[in-house]
Amino acid sequence: MPLHLRPLTRAEHLAFVADRPSASHMQVPSWGEVKPDWRAESLGWFEADGRLVGAGLVLYRPLPKLKKYLAYLPEGPLIDWSAADLRERWLEPMLAYLKKQGAFSVKMGPPVVVRRWSADAVKAAIADPAARRLRDAEATSTEPGALDVADRLRAAGWKQTEPGGEEGFAAGQPRYVFQVPFAGRSLDDIQRGLNQQWRRNIKKAEKAGVEIVRGGYDDLPAFYVLYTETAERDRFLPRPLPYFQRMWTALTAEDPDRMRLYLARHDGDVLAAATMLTVGEHVWYSYGASTARRREVQPNNAMQWRMMCDAHQLGAAVYDFRGITDTLEESNHLLGLLRFKAGAGGEAVEYLGEWDFPLNRLLHKALDLYMARR
Repeated sequence: MPLHLRPLTRAEHLAFVADRPSASHMQVPSWGEVKPDWRAESLGWFEADGRLVGAGLVLYRPLPKLKKYLAYLPEGPLIDWSAADLRERWLEPMLAYLKKQGAFSVKMGPPVVVRRWSADAVKAAIADPAARRLRDAEATSTEPGALDVADRLRAAGWKQTEPGGEEGFAAGQPRYVFQVPFAGRSLDDIQRGLNQQWRRNIKKAEKAGVEIVRGGYDDLPAFYVLYTETAERDRFLPRPLPYFQRMWTALTAEDPDRMRLYLARHDGDVLAAATMLTVGEHVWYSYGASTARRREVQPNNAMQWRMMCDAHQLGAAVYDFRGITDTLEESNHLLGLLRFKAGAGGEAVEYLGEWDFPLNRLLHKALDLYMARR
């Protein structure tokens, strides 16, 4: 029997998330307030007895001049993805509801892990000239149930999409991330998992007098100066400062620890800064920024280690470095970032990626053409 869908109150949504060990920071009510160009709605899946068994944050983006919307559930929804009746009981009621709301297409990102590669396996893959992509290297572990979910989504008419940027309609989240498992591990154990370079750099920063401090709303402009320098250096389009100010206001209002800002200072100068997000037992390194000045004092390693220590103190089960490149070729300018993240120990993780369902094939195709021309 299909589940019943209806909008959730903020309190209902937060209570459901609080009962779960992990939920994406993009699947809590406050995330909708970070995205003013999208209309947000919390949705709940209910059993016949009224019990809430699933939840999702839906972002609606209007098509210009039409009352039609792209409905997007980033890194969600939070439902039973292993259910044998996933299509009939969970997804079909969602599609029917979203179609009534005027959605012409639905995009979602099932939080389902497919494969994992240990830090050593990643290092070996980078060194292997035959491995051009991470997927070419043998995984340390696989989740067979994930492939079954993918097969059922395809059979139901969903199409897998490649990750993209987040601007406009190209709303995409990373399929490959790097995570350090914390559950059941002491801080000493986690520190032993860092590679030699990381441990050396942390000591070097300490000896040089690098100071890691918690910042607040008023420190966001200092973070932003470094962030724009990083964007120019790493060739990505920076978000505007009001985006981070809105993010801070919305997330910390929901939970004071939902978002933190860390600054690495040396002789009174801010050399690096980063944001950290927390939902339940999952902690993310979200946005990072640094200057090219005085890199020899290693502020980035010191800042990350402080964030990892604080995450462990908060009871984190996983410290998530977020997106990594799947391309292992030396010409890829993001390979250095993969090496940096892999140095923290842990594992590369492949998720199921994002999936589209066209409710109006003509408008969905028009969107694809529009995105291809951008």
